[in-house]
Amino acid sequence: MSETWVLTLLTIVTAATPLVYAGIGELVVERSGVLNLGLEGLLLGGAVAAFAVAHLSGSATLGILAGLGAGMLLSALFAFLTLTLQSSQVATGLALTIFGIGLSALIGQPLVGIAFAGLPQLSVPVLSSVPVLGPLLFQHDILVYGSFALVAAVAWFLTRTRAGLVLRAVGDSPEAAHALGYPVIRVRYAATLFGGACAGLGGAYLSLVYTPMWVENMSAGRGWIALALVVFAVWQPARLLFGAYLFGGISILQLHGQAMGLSVPSQLMSMLPYATTILVLVLISRDGGRIRRNAPASIGKPFHPTL
Repeated sequence: MSETWVLTLLTIVTAATPLVYAGIGELVVERSGVLNLGLEGLLLGGAVAAFAVAHLSGSATLGILAGLGAGMLLSALFAFLTLTLQSSQVATGLALTIFGIGLSALIGQPLVGIAFAGLPQLSVPVLSSVPVLGPLLFQHDILVYGSFALVAAVAWFLTRTRAGLVLRAVGDSPEAAHALGYPVIRVRYAATLFGGACAGLGGAYLSLVYTPMWVENMSAGRGWIALALVVFAVWQPARLLFGAYLFGGISILQLHGQAMGLSVPSQLMSMLPYATTILVLVLISRDGGRIRRNAPASIGKPFHPTL
């Protein structure tokens, strides 16, 4: 029985990891005052780039770097349109999602049905042999370990560094930050590129580990769930990590429920993660005070620097 639970928990880790990457990147983006609704397109762009490069080169490392680069490239386009040309962040983000879905389907068409070996497991000596906890905590691939390190690094950056304070100041009051001499647009560019890189890594995990193969529209709404996770976490990295694993667990439980033959239509089971997302957002919205205290005051609002 313990082995069954360990395997179930391991599948939850794989389901949660892309949400962690996409969510923590978007958290930093929103902390700078930018709202990027294009996470779904970024995930798919990173996924197809990572799989294509890994398949052609035979190197998972190059595939991961390609996914990261694709996410940054697409987010750079978003940043140029919204920060330089001052287009609507909401409309541009939605357009980025549509663009990412179409472009990834076009690029990935020759790759459909091709499998990839996946990433090697990196076992921590001694600790990985501990019963139950060893396989759960110390026998994962580099991207799983990286997701935990990334959350810790972002939490430290936002609360313990001067650059993190500047980022939060830009998100709360870009006018005041600009008056103090801080480069608001450059800070937001950097945050947006970082968010794109994280989403690209999440997409790389989907196509190189979670599946591992290219499937059209394989993100299956994870970009939207990651956006909801940022609100669920009230812009706090530790809460986002918890939320990602919560939603990852719900995704896996609905698959196990179908496998067990529960007398519930499979369509209802498949919609469970998304219905839970809506329910959680409704419950969170009832506590408006907490959201106002933690949300960046200028999120989604354009900033026009003046001399």
